[in-house]
Amino acid sequence: MKSHISVCICTYQRPHYLKELIKSIDDQATEGLFTFDIIIVDNDRERTAEEPVTRCREECKTEISYVAEERQNISLARNKAIESARGDLVAFIDDDEIPDRSWLLTLYKAMGKYKADAVMGPVLPIYQVKPPEWVIKGKFFQRPTYKTGFINDWTNGRTGNLLIKRSLFYSTGIYFDPRFGQGGEDQDLTRRMMERGLRFVWYNGAIAHEIISPERWRVDNMIRKAFIRGGMSAQYPGSKLAMIGKSSTALLVYLLALPLLMILGSHYFIDYLIKMSNHMGRICALIKAAYKNENN
Repeated sequence: MKSHISVCICTYQRPHYLKELIKSIDDQATEGLFTFDIIIVDNDRERTAEEPVTRCREECKTEISYVAEERQNISLARNKAIESARGDLVAFIDDDEIPDRSWLLTLYKAMGKYKADAVMGPVLPIYQVKPPEWVIKGKFFQRPTYKTGFINDWTNGRTGNLLIKRSLFYSTGIYFDPRFGQGGEDQDLTRRMMERGLRFVWYNGAIAHEIISPERWRVDNMIRKAFIRGGMSAQYPGSKLAMIGKSSTALLVYLLALPLLMILGSHYFIDYLIKMSNHMGRICALIKAAYKNENN
């Protein structure tokens, strides 16, 4: 029997991107090797994705399912996608991305070639308008890429461009942790699955493009998101005291370096402001957790 892939898109208030993404998936090449359907999980209680999905159903040849997860939590939305999937394979792509036409086919072939449990690919930026020079110099939206065949470690875990065997969730009992409802859920899931010996392989040819709007490079937004990421990272395993020590040391060093970084270039200065916000978010989350435990 042919493999069947459920392409899962978790979305929150991005109906303007969703139609283009769905149509790009509807047009995916398969070479007759597999079939696929599309599952949209709307993580918005206002169901802002329902109307564009309804229109796409009328225009696309691919079966499209719509489900809502009204509790705003990305982990719950991803788990709802897995629950709704009917394929033996599950592909995740973010709602602000557009894949190449061979994206799904390339992931599928790579999984067989490398006998992988999951395959990840690069996400390359597309800027809606020309960004400031410091954005380009700082490579703020250029994610790391690796040599094809590279076995990822959990710190590289992402769900923006991922094909994974659906049976892994059932056989391991590992799902996305709702504690990581604002981000970091992909790294956490990858870490726990890799602890079971599962192989996440990188394939450079499976390309998706991320749409970068001007709001994304507003410095206050970048700092705020870094603070949230830092708070989420405080939940990773390890000595909490060591985490506080490491982040406190980094904060002091970065703070002292800021005047020099401003002279070297605004992209360095902003990069380290973001790193400082990440460490501050971790410290605040760890202190809050310690205070809560002490008073329980």
